[in-house]
Amino acid sequence: MAGFLLWLLLLVFCWPLALLALVLYPIVWLLLLPLRLVGITVSAVFAFLGALLMLPARMLRGRPV
Repeated sequence: MAGFLLWLLLLVFCWPLALLALVLYPIVWLLLLPLRLVGITVSAVFAFLGALLMLPARMLRGRPV
């Protein structure tokens, strides 16, 4: 909601810049989408590796000595 109000304020004071931002926002979002997907994939791989490395410690902790 705040972003929309800021855009309306920009539209009132400098409408060419507001229209340029309105046109460029989807293009920038599409350009950054592959980087976001790579980030999600890398964080999932790190979470998997961390769980895999901690598996022996969890199995030993759960077993009574």
